[in-house]
Amino acid sequence: MSGAEDDPGGEAPCFAQDVVGGHVVDAQTRADVAQFRKSDRARLYALRKELSQDELARQAAAVMATLDRVLEDVAGKAVAGYWPIRGELDLRSWFGRAGAAGAQVALPVVVEKGRAVQFHLWQPGAKMTRGIWNIPVPAEARPVAPEIVIVPLLGVDDGCYRLGNGGGYYDMTLAALTPRPRVIGVGHDFCPVQTIFPQPWDVPMDEVILGDGSHVRRGE
Repeated sequence: MSGAEDDPGGEAPCFAQDVVGGHVVDAQTRADVAQFRKSDRARLYALRKELSQDELARQAAAVMATLDRVLEDVAGKAVAGYWPIRGELDLRSWFGRAGAAGAQVALPVVVEKGRAVQFHLWQPGAKMTRGIWNIPVPAEARPVAPEIVIVPLLGVDDGCYRLGNGGGYYDMTLAALTPRPRVIGVGHDFCPVQTIFPQPWDVPMDEVILGDGSHVRRGE
């Protein structure tokens, strides 16, 4: 799940301007940004593949230690995590600890292609099933509204705008959540890019935590 430029859910561009997510966007600009992001995704996926399992575990541990420091007590809060795919950092042990500490932990579930996702309650050992794109999701659908959403990053720019896998699901979901949750992007130490050329539908992260343990708040 990621930025909306590849799969905005509308018609293919055929006019000088398109309407995407209620925003009027120049068709050529949209195409140029989509091509740029496609190229940067390929570069970042290649960097992921170069990481050893030990390095992935080291970076995940650094992110989890920073989450402990940044979030402190999560008891009584609804925390949305993710099931790692395509080399994303595996934070499932942290999500499990958060649940043991009294948090309601949930995972994103695509219930319909092209629509905002739901977050369904999860705990370690819970029965899972295969969702859309074969991603594991809780077998029992127990939706919850998250107060904190932890989002995997492929890339992230200086404005805390996220580059993801290109489906647009996180952007449309975060834009629809009321009240807006605290959104924390997490990723590898090589995630930073100068810009993703954010479009009107892109939703920035409130904070970013990377595999070197660094923590950045938007606007700082």
